[in-house]
This record gives sequence, C-alpha cells and structure tokens, in this order.
Amino acid sequence: RKEMVYSIGTREAKETAIDLVKVVLGLCLVFAPWALGFTSEMAATRNAWIVGAAIALIALGALFAFREWEEWVNLELGVWAILAPWLLGFATVAAALYAHVIIGLIVGVLAALDLWMIRNRPVSRT
Repeated sequence: RKEMVYSIGTREAKETAIDLVKVVLGLCLVFAPWALGFTSEMAATRNAWIVGAAIALIALGALFAFREWEEWVNLELGVWAILAPWLLGFATVAAALYAHVIIGLIVGVLAALDLWMIRNRPVSRT
C-alpha cells in the first residue's frame, strides 16, 4: 500500500487534535525533571529530555506533513518511555517512573489510535 501524505488541511480535526496532544505530552516529559524534581537522576532526566523532545518534534512534524511512519515512531517512543525506568535503572525514583509510564502510555495509545484511524479511512476518489 502506498504511503499517503496528508497536510494539516487534509487531516481530520480529531487526527490533528491527537497530534497536538502528543506535542504537549512530549513537552511535559521534557520539563518533568524540573517540575517533578528528579533532575538529580541523570538517566531519568536525559531520557525525559530526549524522548520528550522526539515525541514533540515528530508530532509537530505530523501536523504539517503527516506520514504514517511518524505514528509508528511515536508508538515506539511511547513503549520505550514505559520500559525505560526499568531498563535504565531509575524505577525507584517515583516521580520519574510515573512521568515516563503515564506519558508513554498515553502517547502509545494515541499513536496506535491514529494509525488505526488512517488505516480505516475511506479512500477518496476525487
């Protein structure tokens, strides 16, 4: 199946809203170390910065020139955010754990929902 490219004008409002939410969630993860007080845990802080920025930038890109791979990457980033506390060894830092797991879960679900919506969209004949 050929990958479709959608712009902000051709995507449905709910799809645009999903990407806006992912931008906000990515930014929340970027700022979580300061807001939730875990800047002293460098693995958690660096992961929050990198993963949060990647989520936000990819979702922002999807707003202007949507490609399906962007949702797959955000799905993978969401899964990584969920697993990172254990894989990087900061699961005992409650604030970092909750920030990563909750944001990762929401981003992953939203990316999966967006993928489901684009794969089940009727093909336009115009």
